[in-house]
Amino acid sequence: MNGHNDDAGAEEVFAGLRTRLFSTAYRMLGSRADADDVVQDAWLRWQDADHASLRSAEAWLITVTTRLALDRLRERKAERESYPGSWLPEPLVEMDENTPESAAELASDVSLALLWTLERLSADERAAFLLRQAFDQDYGDIAALLGKSEASCRQLVHRAQEKVREERPRFQPSPDAHRALIGAFMQAAGRGDREAMKALLASDVALVSDGGGKMPSFHRVLHGAGRIAGLFWAVEHKHPGGVHYRMARINGEPGLLRYIDGLLESIQSFSIHDSRITSVFVVRNPDKLGSAPKQLLV
Repeated sequence: MNGHNDDAGAEEVFAGLRTRLFSTAYRMLGSRADADDVVQDAWLRWQDADHASLRSAEAWLITVTTRLALDRLRERKAERESYPGSWLPEPLVEMDENTPESAAELASDVSLALLWTLERLSADERAAFLLRQAFDQDYGDIAALLGKSEASCRQLVHRAQEKVREERPRFQPSPDAHRALIGAFMQAAGRGDREAMKALLASDVALVSDGGGKMPSFHRVLHGAGRIAGLFWAVEHKHPGGVHYRMARINGEPGLLRYIDGLLESIQSFSIHDSRITSVFVVRNPDKLGSAPKQLLV
């Protein structure tokens, strides 16, 4: 095989794994731009790699992508700590429910709820958890990547699992049930029907808002069905006739886009348990709204 064909084959292998590599980096970083940068860096390293000597191109590329993402996550630590208010991931929005890549690569494993939980882990805990849970890597490979002993990596994964289990519902609703509940909430919010919204919210529902210091947001997590229903009612009351919601797939799950006077104001994702909404994640930082239509599509 000549050099040209070797290059073409290497490009084909990388292209076939690009979506998974992006998903790997996004799980680690919660940022589309950072994930794209990591994938580009992985591509540059792939071009220089000795492909013939690799036992598994996929394993090599996932390892390199994870290491690059881990380095970037550590670099972002101080930036995240000084972020004004709550930090939420940059949502991945799909308006077409039938987009082929969505179901396989961007399902609930990258939900805003899970990424919000992972944000509270250390960089090493996050990497070890994702390598073990999302990619079923053995502890020897995880230890080699993190530069730690296998015993230490087992502890990292265990601690991460405990933290995730504490905040993640044990039973996930079916996609149809999830969509129906969010649709009902969208209708109630659109009418400004406070009581109907309260009936769809768990009594201890939590709302996390990210404005990034560029848009008004709450700097702490808010709790309570009445309070959160009141917040949605207040938006409708302040802009009578000017608030519109659209259903969309947010990180692989049904969510909402909210438009005020025809312009995108926020992207909203929800966690559900026992047929009630238990968490609401509202992203208002304009730097994180790039994957949704900016203007209301009639």
